[in-house]
Amino acid sequence: MTPTDEDAERLEQVRAGTPGTLIERLGIDLLEVSADRLVATMPVAGNTQPYGLLHGGASVALAETLGSVGAMLAAGEGRVAVGVDINATHHRAVREGVVTGTATALQLGRTLACYEVVVTDADGRRVCTARITCLLRDAVPGASTAPTRA
Repeated sequence: MTPTDEDAERLEQVRAGTPGTLIERLGIDLLEVSADRLVATMPVAGNTQPYGLLHGGASVALAETLGSVGAMLAAGEGRVAVGVDINATHHRAVREGVVTGTATALQLGRTLACYEVVVTDADGRRVCTARITCLLRDAVPGASTAPTRA
């Protein structure tokens, strides 16, 4: 599927909100964003635990980033997405290179958005499988629904 101008604009809008966030610190590069499907990469270097393996928390942070961004897009104008559950199963270790997270919407309703996120290594082997559920609700009147930086 070829990205449209609207897809490119949406991606740039989301990327514009990432400086100074965990997304930037982990080196997550958002490649594709929509309410239905999201893709991002993350380097292993800098995101390891003391044994030199990709930290499981980094995989979960990648998954939560993708699911939360997708839920934010699904929520729509004047609404917000709030994570309420995430779980992950770690399948294999990764010591180097880049991992890729692909989030696929399982359910997009008026009040809940649920995503499956598969994290793979450079050889396409499954590293982690996560599921994230976000509550979709109306924004508090007067509050910003755009990502902010401190």
